[in-house]
Amino acid sequence: MKRLLVLGGGTAGTMVVNKLRDRLDRDEWRITVVDHDDRHIYQPGLLFIPFGGYTAADVVKPRQRFIPDGVHFIRGELDRVHPERNEVLLTDGQVLGYDYLVIATGTTPRPDQTPGMLGRHWRSRIFDFYTLDGATALAEALDRFDGGRLVVHVTEMPIKCPVAPLEFAFLAEAYFRHRHMRDRVEIIYATPLSGAFTKPVAAAHLQSMLDHRKIAVEADFLVERIDNDIPALVSYDGREVPFDLLVTVPMNMGGDYLARSGLGDELNYVPVDKHTLLSRTYDNIFVLGDANDIPTSKAGSVAHFSVEVFVGNFLQHVAGQPMTGSYDGHANCFVESGDGKGLLIDFNYDTEPLAGSYPLPVLGPFGLLAENVRNHWAKLAFRWMYWHLLLPGRPIPLPAQLSMAGKYRPGDPTHN
Repeated sequence: MKRLLVLGGGTAGTMVVNKLRDRLDRDEWRITVVDHDDRHIYQPGLLFIPFGGYTAADVVKPRQRFIPDGVHFIRGELDRVHPERNEVLLTDGQVLGYDYLVIATGTTPRPDQTPGMLGRHWRSRIFDFYTLDGATALAEALDRFDGGRLVVHVTEMPIKCPVAPLEFAFLAEAYFRHRHMRDRVEIIYATPLSGAFTKPVAAAHLQSMLDHRKIAVEADFLVERIDNDIPALVSYDGREVPFDLLVTVPMNMGGDYLARSGLGDELNYVPVDKHTLLSRTYDNIFVLGDANDIPTSKAGSVAHFSVEVFVGNFLQHVAGQPMTGSYDGHANCFVESGDGKGLLIDFNYDTEPLAGSYPLPVLGPFGLLAENVRNHWAKLAFRWMYWHLLLPGRPIPLPAQLSMAGKYRPGDPTHN
């Protein structure tokens, strides 16, 4: 019997086992999933918890609820992979063999990587919102906040959902305005990037949104440490950004077990072919979701679209056939902008986010780089789609490959 071992029961790992269970002969394949707990978190929902939009009950469900019958679930901590022996060692000493391995253990915020971040102000003046505990604690802190300087900060790229810090800044601005205290709050957005975003068209649009909301940007800010006495962010070039309340996105890293296994790069991400997600070193290891080094967003849409391509490729690969599917880096993200509105960006490895409509030309119904109510409600509705369609591996009528239909570059004279 052939053994498929999936490390990680998050978005990518759960989709994989749901899509492959009925495609692989049960008499010939044993599928096993390993994760350290039985708590599946809907990560896009963490953004709303600090503002009272969601509670923990809205974003957490048991992992095993989404693991299909016939797939074995093991709860355990990963110690290392022995790829030469086709084995995975758990910290309790259990050894799991495999014929094919899917690594889908994601990426994790690491506040311990920045000196001073876990100092005396952690969870009193310094908060994250990429974890359930952090988002819940931040909700209480925002409720208590009576004014001063709020700094929204990104430590280093790449991070999960790179637009989420911008979304937090937009939502915070609206939150304080609705509480009639916006004039008492200065908002700073500190980023290691040269501006609000990495691609010119979207960067210009998002920067104008920040300007309109009077959110100042501290660009090219590479934090060296946090001075807990001032308190302030301190960059490598000596700049200081004092804060009364710091909402930070710590450095994100892949699992430490990948470093111990000799599989990861300096951030513990596994190098793969960016079109097939196959390891560059081992012909029986695929790496999906946030755990690999592909040059696109670490976002749920990437897991979704890449898994769609992976499934067909995997079936060809195990049959000894060439893989014909090619993932193009397609990603899209709804960006909450406050006041019940949002915008959408849609892009891939070669095409930056452009204006237009999605998924259909003219009809949309979603606006690209355009704030509207439909985009906001679509983001909220996606939570239902995530639990009931995406994780169970049911079809979602969106193309895995980027389509240029309905897109245009702002200022293009040929666009009517």
